[in-house]
Amino acid sequence: MLDIRIFRENPEDLKQNLKSRNGNFPVDEIISLDAERRRILTLTDELKAERNRGSREIAEIKKTGAEPFELMDKMRSIGEEIKKNDSGIIELETRIQALLLEIPNLPHSSVPVGEDEEANAEVRAFGIPREFDFEPKAHWDLGEELGIMDFERGVRLAESRFTVLRGSGARLSRALINFMLHVHTTEHGFLEIEPPFLVNSETMKGTGQLPKFAEDLYSCSSDDLWLIPTAEVPLTNLHRGEIIPEEDLPLYYTAYTPCFRREAGSHGRDVRGMLRQHQFDKVELVKICSQEDSFQELESLTLAAEQILVRLGLPFRTVILSTGDMGFSARKTYDLEVWIPSQGKYREISSCSNCGDFQARRMNTRYRAKSGGKVQFVHTLNGSGIAVGRCLIAILENYQTENGSVVIPEALVPYMDGVSVIEKPFKKLT
Repeated sequence: MLDIRIFRENPEDLKQNLKSRNGNFPVDEIISLDAERRRILTLTDELKAERNRGSREIAEIKKTGAEPFELMDKMRSIGEEIKKNDSGIIELETRIQALLLEIPNLPHSSVPVGEDEEANAEVRAFGIPREFDFEPKAHWDLGEELGIMDFERGVRLAESRFTVLRGSGARLSRALINFMLHVHTTEHGFLEIEPPFLVNSETMKGTGQLPKFAEDLYSCSSDDLWLIPTAEVPLTNLHRGEIIPEEDLPLYYTAYTPCFRREAGSHGRDVRGMLRQHQFDKVELVKICSQEDSFQELESLTLAAEQILVRLGLPFRTVILSTGDMGFSARKTYDLEVWIPSQGKYREISSCSNCGDFQARRMNTRYRAKSGGKVQFVHTLNGSGIAVGRCLIAILENYQTENGSVVIPEALVPYMDGVSVIEKPFKKLT
């Protein structure tokens, strides 16, 4: 949520910045409603002051034994007007808050301006995509031939875009989760959390999922509970409504969770395989820090996510997203894109974002400065550290051999109980 003062003090700059966010936003309506709210508030304050003066005057007159009926009638009339105005102010504030929830975050000055992903800019790259001396297979073919992916039963158990992992596939997924959590907790200073996978509406609002993305979420209709689309939601909300001493910052949290998304806007993209699922696993990284340190923290957060891909020997590139491709709550975002041989291109496997104080305002999460004791909003950051399913896909496709087996990256072998190769079964699994 943006500071309402921006609408009052710099409306034209605000409109110009929002032009790059690809949408029509109710800026003028918010400005108008806020002006009306302040007008009524000023009028009501004046009426309350007049009522206080009248009450004192009535008391003085009564001391003389007289009854100031006319003045008392006037004060009753003023009281009714105050009550009406107070109700109107509450209605205006509710409307303003609802409209503010529709406004995206403002991009940082270092973010490239553009309408979509075509304006994204590569920052750095690691590794060289492998040149195969045979025709590489897509992960869905490899997974079925190795007996580690079962797409048919996933559909039977749920619906399309659900997959059953079995045997070495399930073990590989678990190994990736353990490997990622181990690296982030022992080397990058993150505290592991096991949060709820269901959260309430206030928690979803806090990180910007509600109300804008309701159609992309799964909810429990009989309860005020939503399945999380990412662990960013519960992790960032851990300190909702709190004032944190600055000496306790920065806070680093990581969690493995399943994630649930309807993919309402995917329009049939990536329907084969595991690239775009309704349920997928992810290790998430969240930072809560002071305002001065957040962009430095974004750089180190991105490097921490990159380290997972580096250790696994997977070719990837890091790009900075343009204003039109950036997420709703972000001020600046780096995407990590891993090489997928079957598609002959890089695909997103992590997004690392600095949200500034945008989420903190929604959550009312603040910190008290060490010097002077001033209370101000924290800055929040999040990033995938990384998406487990897409990492599994990248390993299968990049480490496949001509005979259909898959070599396990050396860094993962200890987490696979020493298994270094996933080989075809002697007979087809049923």
